[in-house]
Amino acid sequence: MAMTIKTSPELWGDDAKLFTEEAERNGKLPTPKLSESQRKTLTTMLESARNIIFPPTRK
Repeated sequence: MAMTIKTSPELWGDDAKLFTEEAERNGKLPTPKLSESQRKTLTTMLESARNIIFPPTRK
């Protein structure tokens, strides 16, 4: 069974209600978009990460 906010044992009563209401309000906000330069930077970083060899080989 998946753990959801509404079934989380850490959130009960008014705390759970307030958290859920805020999450629902935040869910209606527009999703931020990456600029072209941010997208290019992220793509470069992801490509670099794909080339990491772990664990490193000893030469």
